[in-house]
Amino acid sequence: MTLDKTDRAILMAIQADGRITNASLADAVGLTETPCARRLKRLEADGYIDSYRAVLSKPALQIGVTAFALVRFGVHERRLADEFEREIQAIPRIVACHNVSGSADYLLHVVARDLEDYGAFVRDVLRALPGVTSVESVLSLREVKSDAGLPLL
Repeated sequence: MTLDKTDRAILMAIQADGRITNASLADAVGLTETPCARRLKRLEADGYIDSYRAVLSKPALQIGVTAFALVRFGVHERRLADEFEREIQAIPRIVACHNVSGSADYLLHVVARDLEDYGAFVRDVLRALPGVTSVESVLSLREVKSDAGLPLL
C-alpha cells in the first residue's frame, strides 16, 4: 500500500499526540470521523503503526544521566552475540541497543540516576555480559532533540 497525503498527515498527527481523539484527528487531517477511523485502522492493520505509548519524564523519575556505551567483543562468535542480545533484553536501563559497524560492536543507550549509579552499572553489569571485552562511555551533557517520531520519507 502506498501512503497518500492524508495517510501521511494521520501518521504525523498521531506521532505528535498518541492520545489524540478521533474527532480531533479527523479535524486535523480534513476528514469526517468515520473515514478517519477507517484509515487509522487500516494503517494499524498494514503495519505502519507498531504501538502506542507514553513518553515518561526523566526528571520526575530521577534519571539524571543519559549515556551511550560503545561495547566491544574480543571474539566474534555468533553464539556470544546471541547470548549478549538475549541478556540485554532483560535490562530495563538499556533503553536501546544497536549492532553497529566501526570500532565497536554495539551501541547501547543507557539511563541512570547519577554518575555513581552509571559507573556501578558499567562495572557490575555491562562488563559482565557475555563476550564483552571493553566498554567506552559517552555521556550526554544536554539533550538537544529527543525522539520526535520517524520522518515520512
